[in-house]
Amino acid sequence: MSSRLLGWLSQWGSSDKTAPDALPVRLNRQSLQGSGSAPVTLAGFDQALVWVTLALLMFGLVMVYSASVAMPDNPKFSRYAHTHFLFRHVFSLVVAFVVALLAFQVPVATWEKLAPWLFVTSLILLMLVLIPGVGKVVYGARRWLPLGFMNFQPSELAKFAVLLYAADYMVRKMDVKEKFWRAVLPMGAAVGVVGVLLLAEPDMGAFMVIAVIAMGILFLGGVNARMFFLIATILAGAFCLMIAFNEYRRARIFAYLDPWSDTNAIGKGYQLTHSLIAFGRGEIFGVGLGGSVEKLHWLPEAHTDFLMAVIGEEFGLVGVLVVIGLFMWMVRRIMHIGRQSIALDRLFAGLTAQGIAIWLGFQTFINIGVNLGALPTKGLTLPLMSYGGSAILMNLISLAVVLRIDYENRLLMRGGRA
Repeated sequence: MSSRLLGWLSQWGSSDKTAPDALPVRLNRQSLQGSGSAPVTLAGFDQALVWVTLALLMFGLVMVYSASVAMPDNPKFSRYAHTHFLFRHVFSLVVAFVVALLAFQVPVATWEKLAPWLFVTSLILLMLVLIPGVGKVVYGARRWLPLGFMNFQPSELAKFAVLLYAADYMVRKMDVKEKFWRAVLPMGAAVGVVGVLLLAEPDMGAFMVIAVIAMGILFLGGVNARMFFLIATILAGAFCLMIAFNEYRRARIFAYLDPWSDTNAIGKGYQLTHSLIAFGRGEIFGVGLGGSVEKLHWLPEAHTDFLMAVIGEEFGLVGVLVVIGLFMWMVRRIMHIGRQSIALDRLFAGLTAQGIAIWLGFQTFINIGVNLGALPTKGLTLPLMSYGGSAILMNLISLAVVLRIDYENRLLMRGGRA
């Protein structure tokens, strides 16, 4: 492993554009050329993607500290030091980096073989978290498994497991993708089981993300358009019914529609109104790092679900646009890596990369939309930036898999073997 890693690192930044035969793939705006007799030497991994990821992680670390530094002044958190959440976030980043480096060493073919087993493991953990005395309850939701050094959220693993399982499923069902009952229904049933377990926690936000991931992979895998829109209609109807028949979710929708009413402003719309106040105070250039007022016990969960509101207050419109731009570039780049894999006849790798892009892109869209008041309040963190060990861990593992896919693509384009 170490010799292979050293060989990989030794290729950093090297390039060769002299080989004659072109492959039908583009990378970093230049045509990749090479043949078996004269392979091209390329950089071993996507350096720009790594730097963008590091930029988001480091900016998130700074903002988590800024958003949480005053929390111990609240009697509820009086037993914590002012650096408590900062150190825990740093610890989560270190653990996630180590695990991500190990995940990068795993070939994509191995992930394909492990996909069904990871899916089963995620189901077991989702059931385990519902057992009284085993799962940890926070704010009325039973979503975490206490591991001593951290609390693990099985729904984060479920996102990754469903993603791999859906990609593997589409590869196995390519010959029957035009037939609804044989191609789509089994995958729908699997997602439905995950959804039932998540709604029992409850965690509708995670279920929405998983449903969108599965739908996106089915669409990209070539499922008949009529079947796709039929499934989308059924899912939309199901989510509407979940909201209509649940008083708590209905209250959130009403609060979203009129957050400034006397009832909602101090009830279900409290977070939204203070998030909007934070963005309003930030204006164009913000009030400066550390200058947020809303994080001083006014805006709940400022270091997790509403981190973007603190960014908007302290860095203004400029800071928000920079974060959005970085995420848009990342999603576009990961989709491009997926297209390269498909062009190289690596369907599982391609669907996996594109599924990860859908996951990160959709969850970012929901989180920012909630913070801006464009979407109803939903408990989803901002990928790579919000406080939360499980989310950071699974985000970095998924990006390590993307880098592994890109690495194997480059090996193939050099005339080697993935």
